Amino acid sequence: MGQPQAQSDGTEAGKPPLRVGMVGYAFMGAAHSQGWRTAGRVFDLPLNPVQAVICGRDATAVRAAADRHGWASTETDWRTLVERDDVDLVDICTPGDSHAEIALAALAAGKHVLCEKPLANTVEEATSMVRAAEEAHQRGQVAMVGFNYRRVPATALARRMVAEGRLGALRHVRVTYLQDWLVDPQFPLTWRLRKEQAGSGSLGDLGAHIIDLAQYLVGERLAGVSALTETFVRERPLPTGATSGLSAVSSAGTGQVTVDDAALFTARFPSGALASFEATRYATGRKNALRIELNGERGSLAFDLERLNELSFHDGTEPGAEAGFRRILVTEPDHPYLDAWWPPGHGLGYEHTFVHQARDLVHAIAEGRRPEPSFADGLQVQRVLAAVEESAEKNSVYTPIAV
Repeated sequence: MGQPQAQSDGTEAGKPPLRVGMVGYAFMGAAHSQGWRTAGRVFDLPLNPVQAVICGRDATAVRAAADRHGWASTETDWRTLVERDDVDLVDICTPGDSHAEIALAALAAGKHVLCEKPLANTVEEATSMVRAAEEAHQRGQVAMVGFNYRRVPATALARRMVAEGRLGALRHVRVTYLQDWLVDPQFPLTWRLRKEQAGSGSLGDLGAHIIDLAQYLVGERLAGVSALTETFVRERPLPTGATSGLSAVSSAGTGQVTVDDAALFTARFPSGALASFEATRYATGRKNALRIELNGERGSLAFDLERLNELSFHDGTEPGAEAGFRRILVTEPDHPYLDAWWPPGHGLGYEHTFVHQARDLVHAIAEGRRPEPSFADGLQVQRVLAAVEESAEKNSVYTPIAV
């Protein structure tokens, strides 16, 4: 038998299409495009992702993005995209201040939803999104938040090892996420530095990732936090022209930075494990340095995003004379996601996490089950972020996570 024949709309014969409409086309839009474009070519999916339409306010720029990333058509108003009959799923890759409005409209229109992290800018917004997602689930729709670092094969393997009891009872969790793209005080005041658009600074941008990743690996939700935050550069040049949040051109005049530049907090898990978190965009020399270490009674695991095909494991049950951390090269076909990729030893990269994200969401839609992480998971992360901000405002007082 030959391979399934492609139809004129880009779908495969015998596989129903999943027609995607994406709002946003900058950094995250490019990453999500890679995921949708590649997932069905690598994995045997029950539905065939079709890049139906991409949306952005600048007609010329969004047309260029569509041509570059393989989208069939464009819109300049997300409301029009949401109402289109040829869209089954709305993928939200916009700044946080628009997540709730777009997601609520998309769910009301009968669409599945994928929303970038953090889920929203406030607990109240995230709560309304969860409520709408639960109602939509009763109609057969699904909603997922995009914490892509769960989809690194090494972190998925770490989760499996923890769940299998390889570390025993956990004692310590240490997590840092360090970048340096704001070190230059002349870097312009982009949307990521404005609270009304971003919600928070390094806390929401980077901290949301490490909160979700820590809870995913541990298998528990944080119980409470004690926090410090700081803004190092309080005024920056105003930008001119379009920005992605990570790059821009400055102009005359300055504006006030209204978000944190760094956040540090300690936390407790209900089981008694202690955790420490650090998120900053001021760590000179660190480009995308996410590192997590878990210490348990029987062993330890460590992961570094800048070496994302590796997992470090110490088996504490081995004789001391021979024990030590060893490197696991996470490229074997029985490692998570890797049965569809390259021969052992041929590593993956950052963009593959979005391919895996698309894969998992397509399966959830086809099977009619709630995807992970769900909007409820995103709300819980939002509650942790809110508790961190509250603790920092009250001189680091221990602040329980709202339930």
